[in-house]
Amino acid sequence: MNGRVIAGRYELSTVIGQGGMGQVWTAYDGRLDRRVAVKLLRPDRMAAATAAEEMRRRFVRECRVTAQVSHPGLVTVHDAGSDGDDLFLVMQYVEGADLADHLAEHDPYPWQWAVSVAAQLCAVLAAVHAVPIVHRDLKPRNVMVKPDGTVTVLDLGVASVIDTDTTRLTHTGSPIGSPAYMAPEQAMGGAVGPYTDLYALGALLHELLSGQVPFAGSTALGVLHRHLYEPPLPVRQLRPEIPDALEALVLRLLAKDPQARPSGAQEVYEALVPLLPARGATTGPLDPTRPFVRPHAPWPDRVTTPAPVPPPPTAPPPVSRPDVAAAVEEVKRLLGEGSITQAVDLLGSILPAAAAEHGEHSPVVRILRKQYATTLMDDGQYRRALPELRRLADDREAEAGPADPQALQFRYDAALCLEQLGETAAALAEYRAVLPYYAGSQSAGTDQGGRAFDIRHRIGHLLLAMGDHTAAHQQLQNLLYDTERVYGPYHPLPAELRRALDRQQRMRGL
Repeated sequence: MNGRVIAGRYELSTVIGQGGMGQVWTAYDGRLDRRVAVKLLRPDRMAAATAAEEMRRRFVRECRVTAQVSHPGLVTVHDAGSDGDDLFLVMQYVEGADLADHLAEHDPYPWQWAVSVAAQLCAVLAAVHAVPIVHRDLKPRNVMVKPDGTVTVLDLGVASVIDTDTTRLTHTGSPIGSPAYMAPEQAMGGAVGPYTDLYALGALLHELLSGQVPFAGSTALGVLHRHLYEPPLPVRQLRPEIPDALEALVLRLLAKDPQARPSGAQEVYEALVPLLPARGATTGPLDPTRPFVRPHAPWPDRVTTPAPVPPPPTAPPPVSRPDVAAAVEEVKRLLGEGSITQAVDLLGSILPAAAAEHGEHSPVVRILRKQYATTLMDDGQYRRALPELRRLADDREAEAGPADPQALQFRYDAALCLEQLGETAAALAEYRAVLPYYAGSQSAGTDQGGRAFDIRHRIGHLLLAMGDHTAAHQQLQNLLYDTERVYGPYHPLPAELRRALDRQQRMRGL
């Protein structure tokens, strides 16, 4: 396949990786005269049609999800599409060595280097989790150490947007990820979250410090069993020079119970800061401490050239008021084609013009604002949707009162945004505030009754996330009793609640 041109633009050169999602090639971008990396997938070569379709679905999700995150420590997506029978994803070509090779070349790995790698990974994970996305396959082969000492995380190919629908995709299938770095809840096929990536970070950090993964075995099943039931070996037993605080952090990251791990990548980063090397020290090639000891310094042995002088500014052209009616029609067309991100941008741009033309509280502007908030949620932009929903809820409550169905819907959607953003306590408070308005109608066949059950279900899972296992168990147990009484024992919701309660019992028994 050497010399093949993809999409009339990307000339393939050398295979640099091969795995479950296909092959990765170095390639030459003929249009922009640069080297890139191209990932190819050919689903029709899979043995089973269902497996091929699953691979296609995962590949498409990789393209969309990876493109949502912009961070210096995450590989950049340039292009995606199909070429003949192949799907392709074009990414930034990352120069350097992957972390597994870097570790093998520097044995024992300096603990200061391990701290610097982990701190940079925390910055990436914080950005990824804010989308919100879980990487689910963090390991040394998916981390590159560049010549300037910065690390780049590769392959969000098995990442999943954090919500109840997508996390449920793995409940009946095989766990996705690499066994040596897989958290207990991931190994059991249960729900995953940012805490799952933190466990993988702990396993990776343990390997950098000790030279070996925390749990090894001759079979994948044996490795997963050890993750579930055995404590990790403290790294200072192998390398006494490692600081106590660093060993304690690794053990916290490798806690079996997700609630016993740090609260997020930000907390892990703050714990690593006192252990980072001081500024000003001399660093060598591929040294991951360099971004901390010489921040923003030029690369060694690289000649810099002065930036070109920009031309003098010219007066901007006069701004014409957009045609609101035409823009609304264009939004409808974009949504019909599935171009959600373009629809979001267009809605955001026409709202100020519509408010100036019709008034902030006019029916036209409220309809546009409601569509804007809904489309932001559909696009996964929960942080931008939240203030719009709160404004809509406040305006509606002021007119029709707090029990108004539309006001309640806005507040429910705001709670969904808070939940997706990981603001657990705020989401719990919002759900509890709206629940009484639905709780009196928990009967079969009513929309409000179904909404009440849904809110109670979400409250139970939020209590679990906050570590209040007793209250969560009672909440879900009561909900199981009520849903069985209304729907019967074989309805999907009671069946899912029984699985959740059983999973809790097993996790608490580990």
